[in-house]
Amino acid sequence: MRKLPAALALIPAVALVSSCSGSGGPAAVGGGAAPAVDAAAGPAAQTKVKVVASGLGDPFEIAYAPDGKLWVTEKSGLKVTRVDPRTGAKSTALDLSGKAFHTKEDGQDGVLGFALHPDFGKGKGKGKGHDHVYLAYTYKQGGASATKIVRYTAKDGKLSGEQEILTGLPGNHQHQSARLRYGPDGKLYYAIGDQGHNYLTDFCKPNHAQDLPTAGQVAKKDWSLYQGKILRINLDGSVPSDNPKIGGARSHIYAYGMRNPDGMDFSGTTLYTAENGPVTDDEFNRIEKGGNYGWPHVAGWKDDKSYVYSNWSKAKGGCAKLTFNPDPNSPPPEVPTTKESSFTKAMVAPLGTYGTTRGNGHHFGTTKVCPDANSAYMCWPTMAPGSLKVAGGDVLVTSMKNGTVFKVSKDGKSYKELYRTQNRYRDVALSPDGRTLYITTDKEGQHMVRGEGGKPTTHLANPGAIIAVPYHR
Repeated sequence: MRKLPAALALIPAVALVSSCSGSGGPAAVGGGAAPAVDAAAGPAAQTKVKVVASGLGDPFEIAYAPDGKLWVTEKSGLKVTRVDPRTGAKSTALDLSGKAFHTKEDGQDGVLGFALHPDFGKGKGKGKGHDHVYLAYTYKQGGASATKIVRYTAKDGKLSGEQEILTGLPGNHQHQSARLRYGPDGKLYYAIGDQGHNYLTDFCKPNHAQDLPTAGQVAKKDWSLYQGKILRINLDGSVPSDNPKIGGARSHIYAYGMRNPDGMDFSGTTLYTAENGPVTDDEFNRIEKGGNYGWPHVAGWKDDKSYVYSNWSKAKGGCAKLTFNPDPNSPPPEVPTTKESSFTKAMVAPLGTYGTTRGNGHHFGTTKVCPDANSAYMCWPTMAPGSLKVAGGDVLVTSMKNGTVFKVSKDGKSYKELYRTQNRYRDVALSPDGRTLYITTDKEGQHMVRGEGGKPTTHLANPGAIIAVPYHR
């Protein structure tokens, strides 16, 4: 979620109060019953928290490791840090300054997702290097941004011996996703967003979430069409022989048609993602082998509700002269649009959308709660998932915009708000005894959250921190 350009002042003021005001109940979704809770509303009471550590550079991923420490990546800090959950003492496990790259002012790149080998810290396989940490970070490649997945070996709280697994993946300052998981099948799974193409400052770039590489591109290690995908990777970086053959070629691509799956985790052998919607329809998905999830032609369900695909890169007369407008109800006449129902390919529908689906006629402009056109997006019916973690059998999804942790049922039909503070929640980790939940918060101040009365504010209660709350299942 990023600050929008001043041109959004051109969006007309709405006649209807948006979901940010908390008026009305949740809309019916996908032909099913409406969820019991509206993710955009939430209770007024905020959670009392313990600050475990502060001064972190946008902590992105967190894990409670077998060594008793919280391991966390710092997106803008360009480090991997170990934090003692009892004292808050910090130590640097890896400093990638000079190697990793983060775009200043709101960049979504930097040191990102990581995964521990299942035998990490368990004293198994000595001499075989099982104390491995797998990490994703962005870097400069020939002047352009790219992403790599690497492996390090941990010893005495330090990471060393970088080994490249997969390099030259797409990189950008938007929609990285960058969640990395060690699967139960011994493969690495990586979520990569659509890089923000067809959106904001990159609105003239074509979106490749539906595009698939040819066999020739795979042979040349051309990963340029890996945007908006879930990848499945052998530990040496090669393509698994049992990966699906999609569009005539077998590649690292396991599933495709995603916008920005900021959250991804396994529950047993089932892989779930939490995905940011454009203006509506944040998605909770179960990932199927070879599945197409519809983006950018479909947001949420294929129901023609409050979304049309506006392909800015195909604008008549060229895109560069136009001013971007994210309101799906009012694209410029030069921009070709298609309804969701026009998408005829087989696609996998989401399990749920957290109550963020809206019917036609919903307006996306200023309101009494969000009177400034530059921050009116804070009243859109999205909650901006920041992560998804399976913890103690529960599926936990964080909201960046609402500063909230939700517990989501695995069928996607219900969800419950657990904790809320005036922060941007990025990720969570559960203590081994299941009694404490650790939450990381974004640091960068230009990000906005909902403050008192749901009003947008840049004031963050605990920026760049790890906070702890009691956890009760």
